[in-house]
Amino acid sequence: VQLQESGPGLVKPSQTLSLTCTVSGGSITTNYYYWSWIRQPPGKGLEWMGAIAYSGSTYYSPSLKSRTSISRDNAKNGVYLQMNSLKPEDTAVYVCAAGQTYGSSRPSSYNYWGQGTQVTVSS
Repeated sequence: VQLQESGPGLVKPSQTLSLTCTVSGGSITTNYYYWSWIRQPPGKGLEWMGAIAYSGSTYYSPSLKSRTSISRDNAKNGVYLQMNSLKPEDTAVYVCAAGQTYGSSRPSSYNYWGQGTQVTVSS
């Protein structure tokens, strides 16, 4: 299974970020798999943002829940992240990961880990 993140590299403050995780070699509806978004700001640790389950249920970090939405398109085998009201501190590398768990920010918790995409929030 391969995960490929894509999206705009530069977003202005207060705007909405939209990222895509394109999955190949496996299905996003595979039983018991969870598809997470994780980010790492420069000089800081990894932060789990949220996930969408094989069933379509979604889970979010409490600190980001009000600004974050995760969805999927089964036909396109893609998982999507939307985050609104962006701030400069949202500048980070955003990573898509998958495994039979969610909520963890440790790469070892996941079976599959994307290469990440840099997002810079700046005017």
